[in-house]
Amino acid sequence: MANDDLGRTLRRLRRLASLTQEELAERSDVSVDVIRQLEQGRKHSARLPTLHALANGLGVELTTLLGDPPAVSTGENDGPRFVAVRRAIMPVLWVAEPEAPGPNFSLSDLREQIADGWTQYHAAEFDTVMKTLPDMISDARTATASPDRADRGAGFAALAKALQLAGHVAVRMGKTDLALIGLERAIDAAGRSSDPLLRPMIVNSVAWAYQRQGRLGDALSIALHTADDTKESGLTGTADGLKVWGALTMSAATSAARSNDYERAAALMENAEREAARVARLPQGSDSRMVSVFSPSSVRIERVRLAVQYGHPDQALTLAKGMRLSKDTPPSWRTWLLLDVARAHTDLGDAVEAVKALESLRRVAPTWMQHHTLAVAIVRDLWALPNHPAGLRPLAEFLGVGE
Repeated sequence: MANDDLGRTLRRLRRLASLTQEELAERSDVSVDVIRQLEQGRKHSARLPTLHALANGLGVELTTLLGDPPAVSTGENDGPRFVAVRRAIMPVLWVAEPEAPGPNFSLSDLREQIADGWTQYHAAEFDTVMKTLPDMISDARTATASPDRADRGAGFAALAKALQLAGHVAVRMGKTDLALIGLERAIDAAGRSSDPLLRPMIVNSVAWAYQRQGRLGDALSIALHTADDTKESGLTGTADGLKVWGALTMSAATSAARSNDYERAAALMENAEREAARVARLPQGSDSRMVSVFSPSSVRIERVRLAVQYGHPDQALTLAKGMRLSKDTPPSWRTWLLLDVARAHTDLGDAVEAVKALESLRRVAPTWMQHHTLAVAIVRDLWALPNHPAGLRPLAEFLGVGE
C-alpha cells in the first residue's frame, strides 16, 4: 500500500530488529503469510491497520515503514543543498580554527536567524532551512572564537542549536546516522556554553533519532536519565526548564509504548500532563522558538497519538474532542493531531469524518501534509473503499495517489 519498496523496507527493518518472519508475525499479530507475500513482492499493499501492527511489532514509527510519500519523493536526498548541510555538520579534516568575528558580526542577529530556522523547520520549509543552515553553522563556529568569554559561551550555545537543527533536518531526510553525528557535536558545544538546558534539549533529539532507528531501549534510557537529572539539578523551576523536562518525559513515554509497555507509558504521560499545567505559572523564558515543545496542548496531542497508534481510536477521538490548542503549538504538532484524528476515524470505518480531518489538515498545513507518508497511507486506505466520500478525490490528487 505504501509504495513499491514496502516489501524491501519491511525485510530490512525486520532483519535490523533481529526477528524472523515468524517472530514478527507473533509480535505484530499479523499472519506470517502476509509478511512473506509482502517481502517477496507477491503482495504490494496492505491496509492501514496491518501496517500499524507491523510497525508496532518492529518498534518503529509507521512513517519509517512507509518511506517517502510519492508526492514529494525525489530520490535526491543527497542533492547539492543536502551535501552542503552534511559538510557543515562534518567539516573537512584539518580545517583551520575559526577566526574571531569581525566588527560587523552580530550575535543577536545570528540567534534570530537560528530561531527563524526552527520556525521554518516546524512549518516543513525544509528546503529553506537547508539553504540557510550551512552559513548559520559557519557563523556560529566563528562566534565561538570570540575573545570575550561571555560572547564565546553564547557562540557555543548558538552552535549547539544550529547543529541540533541540522540533526533534525537529517532525521527528516532519513539520514539518522548523520543526525547522531551532528547531535553529538551539538552536545559538545552545549557543554562549552553557559546554558544548562541546552544539553538535555539535545539529548531529547538524540532519543528521537534512536526511536527512528528502532533503538527503543536506548531512547527510553537516555530520556528518563536526562529528565531525572534535569529535575534533580533544580532546572524545572522556570518555564523553560519544565518544558525541557516535559519533552523528555513524553519522549520516554513514546519509547515505552513502542516497546509494548503501555502501563509505564500511561504513567509517564499522566505525570507529564499534571506538570504541564504549571508551565504558564512559572517565570517565562525569552524565546519559545529555541526551547522544547511542552504544554497542556502538546501533552494531549501526544496522548491522542499514542491512543490511536496502539489500537484505541475511540479513546483518541474522545481526547481530541473540543481540544483548544495554545497559540505556541507549532504547525508540526497541529499536523500530527489532525492526522491522528483522521487515522482514528479511518480505523473506525468512518470515511466521511476522516476526509473532513484531512481537508482541515490541507487547509492549515498543506506542506506538512505532503511530507507525511501517513497522510498518503490514510488516503490510499480510503481510496481502496468501494464508495469514495465527497472530497476524497482532490486529496488523492494533491498527494499524487489517485487512480
